[in-house]
Amino acid sequence: MRSVNNQSSTVRSSGLDSFFKISERGSTVGREIRGGLVTFLTMAYIIVLNPLILGYVPDSEGQFLGGGTVQGAGVPAIAAATALIAGLLTITMGAAANFPLALATGLGLNVFVAQTIARQSTWADAMGLVVLEGIVILLLVLTGFRKAVFHAVPQQLKVAISVGIGLFIALVGLVDARFVTRIPDAFDTSVPVQLGADGHLSGWPVLVFVLGLVLMVALWVRKVRGAILIGIIAASVLAVVVEAVGNLGKAGATNPGGWALSVPKLDGGIFEAPDFSTLGEFNLFGAFSSIEGGVLAALLLIFTLLLADFFDTMGTMTAIGAEAGLNDEEGIPPNTQRILIVDSVAAIAGGAGGVSSNTSYIESASGVGEGARTGLASIVTGLLFLVATVFTPLVAAIPSEAAVPALVLVGFLMMQQVADIDWRDPEIALPAFLTIVLMPFAYSISVGIGAGFLAFVLIKLVVGKVREIHPLMWVVAILFVVYFAYSPISSWVN
Repeated sequence: MRSVNNQSSTVRSSGLDSFFKISERGSTVGREIRGGLVTFLTMAYIIVLNPLILGYVPDSEGQFLGGGTVQGAGVPAIAAATALIAGLLTITMGAAANFPLALATGLGLNVFVAQTIARQSTWADAMGLVVLEGIVILLLVLTGFRKAVFHAVPQQLKVAISVGIGLFIALVGLVDARFVTRIPDAFDTSVPVQLGADGHLSGWPVLVFVLGLVLMVALWVRKVRGAILIGIIAASVLAVVVEAVGNLGKAGATNPGGWALSVPKLDGGIFEAPDFSTLGEFNLFGAFSSIEGGVLAALLLIFTLLLADFFDTMGTMTAIGAEAGLNDEEGIPPNTQRILIVDSVAAIAGGAGGVSSNTSYIESASGVGEGARTGLASIVTGLLFLVATVFTPLVAAIPSEAAVPALVLVGFLMMQQVADIDWRDPEIALPAFLTIVLMPFAYSISVGIGAGFLAFVLIKLVVGKVREIHPLMWVVAILFVVYFAYSPISSWVN
């Protein structure tokens, strides 16, 4: 009987290995599972953060997403739908594209939807624009335009995108842990950020982050398997103990020493029945009549969403593929077309689910840092998101301070690619430099990519090497001019 069982297990393992190309990509099933778990733990904050961004903003009629006239009443429904759609689309990415890339509601995009679109229309109208943006991106993928743009980008600019994203996610980790904070406007200084809350490190949550990062680095340099996962779990346990002893609560103006986002304790049970009432709450063309400026203003909003989504994903999948060693000699990840199709469908699904556009997450790099190389890791991450729809209280108890040390470590790993850029050639070095520095400085992947593309085209034009500019780079450069000039164009339209 043992022999039969072993043979059956070998067959199943061989089938799994063959489908996902696990051995071919130098990985193992165990690494893929660990990588998927690490990616989920690093991304789980979106289940908590997205409802906070979307659930407290009234639309033009004074209604709150999923909650009627009661501010925050729709938060449980938004959390459940956020986890559901992230889970389904991440599983789809793993199965269809076999790439270690997870998807969820796009940060930045959700803020734009809440603060700019919903305030001018109803929530249903705003989500309708998100669906339309996703449809347009899907058409661009199916016609080959999106992939053609990707191939038109010079190789060293792709490297710069990966490096810039590495610095960006490292900064995200430092900010989310409040190791680095914004200086309050009341201080009337031109210095934008500072160490800790007052120029010094203080508070138990920051200590949890520091110890988690130290442990991860120590394990990683010792080549311990599961270094990132061990670090997250250990820091989470420490956070629970600290909160139980100190009762720190959530950070605020009167409680600077509290936890940045999630308080590591359970108030009640560990699970609750999910509420999916936001699903299907969208009006496809409602914004064309409800927004001031009419059709032209609505089209401008769609264009802004589209451009950010378009290039964020391009940068993310390039960076993940490079870190995983999966890109070809031109910096192209495998199954690019499938990755882009799934990502486009995710934008549609996010709008249709009432939780804003879903997109590829750079936090997937944490799973790659743990060893993930295939879509099996994405399936693991997606399944955990689905489980989280009923275990929302448990997921919400993982503080960002325990998870984001992974982003700092992975940022370092991605930074190593900077050596592949020819810094002696200003024609590529200057665009690469702007791409790298503006991602963290402007806190936007799209801004960094746009500045790098515009600089590349301008420099080639100035030195008289117009023939070296791919026709699609001209198109993209013009689109980015419109993107950067959104505010004056919007004012003119309205």
